[in-house]
Amino acid sequence: MAKAPTKSPNNSIESTHTIGIIGGGIAGSTIALRLAGLGLSVALIENGPSLVNGPPICHLHAGGNLYREISQQQCITLLKQSIEILRLYPKAADYRPTVIAVPRRDRGTPEDLFPRLQRLQREYQLLIDQDPANQVLGAPCDYFKLFSRLQLESLAQQSLVTPPTTLEHWLIPVAKSLDLDQLQFPVVMVQEYGLSVFRLAATASLALENLPNCNILTNQKVTSIKQQDQQWQLTLRSNTNVEKKTHCSYLINACGFRTGVIDDLVGEKRQRMVEFKAAYVTHWPSCDAIWPEVIFYGERGTPNGMAQLTPYPGNYFQIHGMTQDITLFKQGLVANTATSAQPQLSDKYLNKIDQQWPSDVALNRTNRSIDFMSHFIPSFSSANMGGKPLFGAQQIPGDDPELRAADVSFSDNNYARCEIVKASSALTAADQILEKLLFLQLIGPSQITSNSVGLTTTLTEHQISERAKQLTKERGYPIELAMRNTNET
Repeated sequence: MAKAPTKSPNNSIESTHTIGIIGGGIAGSTIALRLAGLGLSVALIENGPSLVNGPPICHLHAGGNLYREISQQQCITLLKQSIEILRLYPKAADYRPTVIAVPRRDRGTPEDLFPRLQRLQREYQLLIDQDPANQVLGAPCDYFKLFSRLQLESLAQQSLVTPPTTLEHWLIPVAKSLDLDQLQFPVVMVQEYGLSVFRLAATASLALENLPNCNILTNQKVTSIKQQDQQWQLTLRSNTNVEKKTHCSYLINACGFRTGVIDDLVGEKRQRMVEFKAAYVTHWPSCDAIWPEVIFYGERGTPNGMAQLTPYPGNYFQIHGMTQDITLFKQGLVANTATSAQPQLSDKYLNKIDQQWPSDVALNRTNRSIDFMSHFIPSFSSANMGGKPLFGAQQIPGDDPELRAADVSFSDNNYARCEIVKASSALTAADQILEKLLFLQLIGPSQITSNSVGLTTTLTEHQISERAKQLTKERGYPIELAMRNTNET
């Protein structure tokens, strides 16, 4: 059993133990924030030049309503996790509702959604009853609302309201633009907010930089891992090919879709899948309103897959189209083999992740996404490519491609894998690791009640916005993707 840490008079932890975290995505950065916020010595190792740079995060998933195919229990888990992550990263969210519509061509009906929405509304109320600070998605009575065709036709005749302050205000530009003949009714508005990957990255980076006990090691690739005398010995190689050694008492693998690479170095076997996905940045110059997010349901992987329109300031919109011509890719979902824990994506997808997209492919897929969205919003056909695609690969532990709520798995040798699928699960994974460290006596019991919220809520809007804009420039995206349509916190 590891020796329990001692505490200084100011209640911080004095320990020779270092927690090593490989991977500085939303999972690794959130875990680092949670542990370093308690005073633990943390080394955060990231292969890239900055933190939280991966799959195209754009949605909070506060209830999982984008995924009607997942279980109700996964939806409840996502609701709880989304509330936790929103409390930690309040300035990373765009506080606007999401419209969910069922197309006439779809086999489902709006009525199919009602039992789950009602259950989530009750669960949200229960969470607020347990802790009033959990009311971060508006009032429970406003968690969702239904609108008939007659109501949308009436809203289409009303003047735009800027800024929108009611669900009806938010729905006016949508009602004016939708081809109502393509939809079943009622449509739903639900309090599932936007989530900016650039603002998440900015918040996590700024908060971690303020913690002297967190050593952030960017541009460092882990090339070998050995365990000796209850210590993990890691060899790192920089992007300038300089090699160095580091060590830690506990090792956390938070490498996202490359988690299996570290498993192979450690000698651990694990079943998982990896899926390559992309979203597309478009610009709609003729748009004259602040929009909510809009989702049109569809069967994943078919030509009529789900369509997702995410708004940003300056008439920029991000699009997911869950077809193999847009967001999904042929052979883009792969599983590991008996000889390796790392699923092997095709080189053409790895090249997109590690290098850049061919310009013709990016333009072609972006134009397909615009055409796809124009089926429901005819005037969107005037949109054009607004920037390079947002892209990345997503790990899925196990063998269920529909899994959306996952967190962490442990080995007995002071090794853990963070296996989140959605960003909202990151804090849950951090807390599970914290419990494990408590069990191993690497952290004292009195520390477990602390939280990391204060580390992020004290950051100003200006600090986060400026860092987020800097990141968009470094990564080659419009600065509008670092901004929010609303600033409520």
